[in-house]
Amino acid sequence: MPKRGKRYLKALEIVQQAGGGPFTLEEAAELVKKTALAKFNESVDMDVRLGVDPRHADQMVRGTVALPHGTGKQVRVLVLADEGRWKEAEAAGADYVGLDQYIEQIQNGWLEFDVVIATPQVMSKIGRLGRILGPRGLMPNPKSGTVTEDVAEAVRQVKAGRIDFRVDKTGNLHVSIGKASFSSQQIRENAEAFLREVLRLRPPSVKGTYVRSITLSTTMGPAVPVDRSVVHTLR
Repeated sequence: MPKRGKRYLKALEIVQQAGGGPFTLEEAAELVKKTALAKFNESVDMDVRLGVDPRHADQMVRGTVALPHGTGKQVRVLVLADEGRWKEAEAAGADYVGLDQYIEQIQNGWLEFDVVIATPQVMSKIGRLGRILGPRGLMPNPKSGTVTEDVAEAVRQVKAGRIDFRVDKTGNLHVSIGKASFSSQQIRENAEAFLREVLRLRPPSVKGTYVRSITLSTTMGPAVPVDRSVVHTLR
């Protein structure tokens, strides 16, 4: 076990004094704010363990959701498109817009962006970046809405708080749903929006328990267990 710092141990004590959980989503949202003891505005993360086997294509859970209160983060958006689409992407708020020059920069190690949006017409050029962008979850994909003809709308949605998520090889989802500076109500409502989309995407082939566990945590804090029965109230 790694040695824990004083702030972490104090935050863990807060969770234990509250009963250790599992908590209602409302209680967890209030509690996770109390465990944010770092000197910076920590992210609030949600982890959901699913009863899926991602090795089977029909049990892959992947999607996007627009969080009602955003993530609290400044998202840097790169749009890769032909020159005729540059102005609309820039007008929508894209941070970087272009094509060949950015493909070359990425191949040379440049990764100063959080989301890549592309038009279908340029995907043949972008394919060579798969080895670089793929492992980082940055490769544009139609299923996540990042390969689209309407680049302006895609940029606006990402900037407004749309997040992409994908189950990992162990069956877990990990997303940032806000900041510790958010109100507990904002955290709860963002969490509910994310969970609703996860429930909507339940693969038909999954039998038994779909959502096995839910936790909230801050960047530097301990996990706050959420009672998974919350999913029955969100259907």
